[in-house]
Amino acid sequence: MKKLLFATAAAISLGAAAPAVAADLPARAPAYSKAPAIVEAAYDWSGFYAGINGGGATSNIDWNEDGVGDEGSHRATGATVGGQIGYRWQMSSVVFGVEALGNWADFTGSNVSLQDPTTTNQTRIDALGLFTGQIGFAWDRALFYVKGGAAFTDNRYTSTTTGPLGGVDATSETRWGGTVGVGFEYAFAPNWSLGFEYDHLFMGNSDVVSNAGFIADHISENVDLFTARLNYKFGGPVVARY
Repeated sequence: MKKLLFATAAAISLGAAAPAVAADLPARAPAYSKAPAIVEAAYDWSGFYAGINGGGATSNIDWNEDGVGDEGSHRATGATVGGQIGYRWQMSSVVFGVEALGNWADFTGSNVSLQDPTTTNQTRIDALGLFTGQIGFAWDRALFYVKGGAAFTDNRYTSTTTGPLGGVDATSETRWGGTVGVGFEYAFAPNWSLGFEYDHLFMGNSDVVSNAGFIADHISENVDLFTARLNYKFGGPVVARY
């Protein structure tokens, strides 16, 4: 009987001590939580933009005197500077856009007429413009695109003849044609991008006649234009991409 009472007392003592022992045990470590997904900032080419450009060009000009024959050709070369404005919208990695460009130019060239060695014909391109649509592919901040549309050039033609019956005759015209081009642009800052572009202008043929009548030629023209471009894009530059 004494043994039973002793065992019962021991069990009661252990039960009373259990909460104290449990309180001394270390707290369970919290479950490991997964780090949040990393969000990559992807550049968005959508929005209005405006900028400046500068570079140079070379053009092939051929004069053919009406009713007489070919007077020969020359290359009008020089520098150009101007600006552009446009809008782009991006769908996934494909970028569509429209743009208008207007440039001052100083492309000049001349040759001695094949029909009259006392006459020198000169062509000067004073200005040009492009009105184009474009489609491109974007790799985040890098954009490659092709473009095409309409173009114009402001041209001045001068014919200078030496000798007793010599003189200077000049006339001008604004000529319309077409253009195709290709370009690459990189966004080096949130709203700024730098690009390089090549455009070929198909300016066709035109009958040019001066008031004095010394210039009466069928003149053909093509232009190869090379420019560097700096653009500022209005609007937010990035979107969330997981």
